[in-house]
Amino acid sequence: MSIAELTPSDDDLEAVMHGLGAEARAAFRALTQATTAQKDQALRAAAAAIRANTETILAANAQDIAHGETKGLRASLIDRLMLDEDRLDGIAGGLEAIADLPDPVGMVMDSWTRPNGLEISRVRVPLGVIGIIYESRPNVTADAGGICLKSGNAAILRGGSESIHSSTAIVECMHQGLREAGLPEAAVQLVPTRDRAAVGHLLTMVETVDIIVPRGGKSLIERVQNESRIPVIAHLEGLCHVYVDAAADPDMAREITLNAKMRRTSVCGAAETLLVDRTAAERLLPPIAKALMEAGCELRGDAGSRALVGGMETAQEADWTAEYLDAILAVRLVDGVAGAIEHINTFGSSHTDSIVTSDDTTAERFLAEVDSAIVLHNASTQYADGGEFGMGAEIGISTGRLHARGPVGTEQLTSFKYVVRGTGQVRP
Repeated sequence: MSIAELTPSDDDLEAVMHGLGAEARAAFRALTQATTAQKDQALRAAAAAIRANTETILAANAQDIAHGETKGLRASLIDRLMLDEDRLDGIAGGLEAIADLPDPVGMVMDSWTRPNGLEISRVRVPLGVIGIIYESRPNVTADAGGICLKSGNAAILRGGSESIHSSTAIVECMHQGLREAGLPEAAVQLVPTRDRAAVGHLLTMVETVDIIVPRGGKSLIERVQNESRIPVIAHLEGLCHVYVDAAADPDMAREITLNAKMRRTSVCGAAETLLVDRTAAERLLPPIAKALMEAGCELRGDAGSRALVGGMETAQEADWTAEYLDAILAVRLVDGVAGAIEHINTFGSSHTDSIVTSDDTTAERFLAEVDSAIVLHNASTQYADGGEFGMGAEIGISTGRLHARGPVGTEQLTSFKYVVRGTGQVRP
């Protein structure tokens, strides 16, 4: 039976999922004894295997692309799914970048000595077995598997159904790397089915899975948060904003907005709403809108925006909460930075938001008061990426407040324990 053929009619689906969990738990125990050198060897060998198997992976990806086109996936989702030689080289490079990172496991976060002579240290430890549920982006398969491995965690990956052939081929390369390093293949496993019922099983596997990380749209996140019996680190939708302040440099504002929206419209860091200071909109908005339209972006504006720029569609209330993941941008005029902050904190998803201004005081207010995981000054929202943060890669942008927030990399996939060393002390 191939990895894509397991269907709801197979009575053993639950057994398959629980088998994955048991194997992952055993692999995690082995990883707790793995050296940094072993983990790095596995990552570099996996990267080499990806490069050596480029043709095989691209052939698998072609199957997924054909399946996606048959299903009628829109162009932006096909772009998420598509691999080419450059993207594969980037995936391999990401694994090598993870290998180059410091090993967080065993890192002493703090230490102190008590008056009674007890020496206490707070030391980083892995979280355990991590179930990761994500959309059809094959690069996440390598990123998530690699980050979990580096941080000493076993991973159960449930990628989008449209990318199952690509993800299978990538995981096979990761297994090759694990074998070469003498580590168990079950440290990185892919759920072997398109059946959505597998997700339901994964969310209840409390005996073997320690953390669930969902990365996808609102419906996926809601399902996971409603059904999971396992703690969740949530990656909510990327409803990202660019606010152009009255004190913005016009050229900078144009280039940042164009990049934030159009560099790649399908990524979670793509801007979905442009906010412009009403007092300077007549000067700042038209050149930004012209550049966006020439790049093929549809603009949906409020009344004030449409009065300044011809050819805009009329924005509806739903546009302020829309994650388009496409060449569409909502545009609204606001009353200065206070209006921008109010809009973002009302309609945003606490993901990534940027201000363009030369006024440092205004910028600092924005950075302090916008309630998002990532806030930027004079930079594109497309920098919302663990690789760009120097973390090698990430398995998502956490929009929650507990445990991890922002890019979830190797350190964010660890917890800690207290190590206490004594010389015979007993408590009086």
